[in-house]
Amino acid sequence: MILSMSEMYTKHAIRYAEAVKENIYNALFERPSTLSLLDNVKGKDVIDMGCGSGVYAEWLIKQSVNRLTCVDVSEQMISLIKKNLGTKVNAYKQDISFGLPYENNNSADVIVSPLVLHYIENLKPVFESVYRVLKPGGYMVFSMHHPFTDFKYSQSSHYFERESIEEEWDTIGFPVSVRFYRRSLTEISEAITSSGLMISKISEGTLDEKAKQINQKIYSYLKNNPNFIFIRCEKSTR
Repeated sequence: MILSMSEMYTKHAIRYAEAVKENIYNALFERPSTLSLLDNVKGKDVIDMGCGSGVYAEWLIKQSVNRLTCVDVSEQMISLIKKNLGTKVNAYKQDISFGLPYENNNSADVIVSPLVLHYIENLKPVFESVYRVLKPGGYMVFSMHHPFTDFKYSQSSHYFERESIEEEWDTIGFPVSVRFYRRSLTEISEAITSSGLMISKISEGTLDEKAKQINQKIYSYLKNNPNFIFIRCEKSTR
């Protein structure tokens, strides 16, 4: 069975929400690597941009953030968050390829965006919106597909050419056809810095050793190959 990407995050939202809680790629690699780039968020105003089913939102609430806003293009994912977290969050549907148009200028201390930006064709409007919404001294932490990893799917064999890629994933227990964009690290960094943000840290992640006991094949792959890239970027206090 081959489904569209939108169906994985809408029709199968509940199945996806359960799958990402414990799998190696998300729970033992992506999340700890992304969270390691955050400072103490207690008392901060945070936006979870591309919040999915709310795994990060649950963690952020436990850290006693001041205000948490969750946005996602999937109405089903937003419904899950509202059901599970209620008034603890402000959650609403938003296609983040258009940025954060409903958020005020200089209103967020931290923006987190896990594994979302590779679905967006043009990153510049996203980072321009992030810059506008962040308070001076605020920062964004995000994860996305590693440019080197996605290059193996290139049809053009031109690394610096942005491409739409289709790949089958088995995240929810059966094949799902997912479409995303492959791009160079240069394009990513230029989209960030042209907005006024400054890149303060780039990481290729750290795999939790628990993965070795769960699946030796996946463990060996992630220990020896790039898969995701993790970036922190800051808005100057000037």
